[in-house]
Amino acid sequence: MSIFDAVILGVIEGFTEFLPISSTGHLIVASEFLGIEQTSVTKAFSVIIQFSAILAVFFNYKEKFTLSKISLWKKVFLAFLPIGVVGFIFSSQIKELFSIDVVAVMFIVGGLVFLIVEKFFIDEDSSKTIDDVEQISTKQALLIGFAQVFALIPGTSRAGSTIIGALLLGISRKASAEFSFLLAFPVMGAVTAYDILKHYHEFSDANLVTLAVGFLVSFVVAFITIKLFLKFLENFTFVSFGIYRIVFGVLLLIIFN
Repeated sequence: MSIFDAVILGVIEGFTEFLPISSTGHLIVASEFLGIEQTSVTKAFSVIIQFSAILAVFFNYKEKFTLSKISLWKKVFLAFLPIGVVGFIFSSQIKELFSIDVVAVMFIVGGLVFLIVEKFFIDEDSSKTIDDVEQISTKQALLIGFAQVFALIPGTSRAGSTIIGALLLGISRKASAEFSFLLAFPVMGAVTAYDILKHYHEFSDANLVTLAVGFLVSFVVAFITIKLFLKFLENFTFVSFGIYRIVFGVLLLIIFN
């Protein structure tokens, strides 16, 4: 893997990890286009750039990572449990789903779901809408966690499934996105820790300069993306993401079939 590849994949991971457009799907497609072989080095690289994206959440929400917010983190951890359990039990079956066709179809399905939810299920004038992430109830957190399980299908998007689940529960776009950001911390943290334990011996073969470049690029892009995404949601809906997902999915089916 070259420095150029590291920059491209770092940008893609940082930009797509917290948007409802599937970082995994984009990385799979980008790797195909760049002709990157899945070796021990690329596996190590994927772990590194995922970890840097997690750090971006911490630095954007440092005030949430205190003992005074323990109630919030109990709900975040509860929301993590469904995907943690299902992902651990069916990890081998999930890996078999990784293909361009599956990614493309799930991009289209996810896009249609966003358009339907925005059209029929969101009440813009509702006074009952929850606009503060800390007001999300324990029951709502658990239901969002069950919605996140769909993200185990490549191309679905972890952020997308959690945001859709939150929107359907009467949580505002902004609060839905913020809860998704915070939920990324235990989810991606668990994935990263598992991969490091499983492939720790492969890191010695990795190009440290390439890893460092990918880490830095992914962190900076993720940090900026989180801030810009929240600004975007102050004035716009998720319709544009729905359209993008459908167009991107169709293009994948045309190009790779």
